[in-house]
Amino acid sequence: MAYAWRWLRSLLFNIHMYVMMVIVGIVFFPWALISRRGAFAGCTFYANWIIWTAGWMLGLKSEVRGEPPTDEVIIAAKHMSFFDVLLIFSAIPAGKFIMKREILFMPIIGQYGARIGCVPVARGKRGAAIKKMVEDVASGAQEPGQLVIYSQGTRVAPGENLPYKVGTYVLARETGQDVVPVATNIGVLWPKRGVVRKPGLAVVEFLPRLSPELEKSDFMAQLEDVVETRSNALMREAGYEV
Repeated sequence: MAYAWRWLRSLLFNIHMYVMMVIVGIVFFPWALISRRGAFAGCTFYANWIIWTAGWMLGLKSEVRGEPPTDEVIIAAKHMSFFDVLLIFSAIPAGKFIMKREILFMPIIGQYGARIGCVPVARGKRGAAIKKMVEDVASGAQEPGQLVIYSQGTRVAPGENLPYKVGTYVLARETGQDVVPVATNIGVLWPKRGVVRKPGLAVVEFLPRLSPELEKSDFMAQLEDVVETRSNALMREAGYEV
C-alpha cells in the first residue's frame, strides 16, 4: 500500500511538472522573446517551482553545498536525472548547458535552451561542438555565463561506471576557464527511468576548481576522482550502498 501511494504521488508530480512547464513557458514567452533576461527569469522560476513542489509533494528535499560560481567557468557535473539540472541551474546566475541537438526541437525546452545560450551537440559530433564553442567564445558570440557540461555525456544511474570524456579538458584548455566539478546523489532518489520519486535529501555539491593549465592526464584523473568520490559519499548519505 505504501509503495502504491508513493507511485501515485510520483505520477501526479510528474504530470504537474510537465503542465507547469507549458504554463511557465507560455507566460514568460513574450518577455523571453525580446530579452535573454526574460528567458532566464522563466527558467529560474520553473526550476525553483519544481524544487519547492518536490519538497512537499514527494518529501524530496534538496540542498546545494559548496560555493556555486558566479564568474565565467565551466561546470563539469555528474548527471543522474532532470532534477540535478534544475538544482544546478537554480544555484548559478547565468547557467547554460551543452545539450543534445534533439532537445533543440522540443517544444518550450528547445526554445528556452537556445535563448539562454545552450550549445546543441549532434550525436557523435561533440568535438565539432566544442570547436564551435571555442570559436564563439573567442569571437564574443557566446554570452558570458557558466557553461555546464556532463563529462560522462549522459545520465548515469547509481552503480553505472561510464568513462569521462576528454571534451571537458579540451574546452577548458582552449578557453582558459577554470573547471568547477559538481557531485550529486540525485539518482538514488530520482531514478534514471521509471515513475517513482523517493523521499530524502537530494544534494548537488560544488567542488574545488581545477586549473585548465593541468596536463590532460592529470586533469582527467583529478576530475573523475573528485566527482566520483564525492558522489559516492553523497549516495551513501542517501542510503545507497556503493
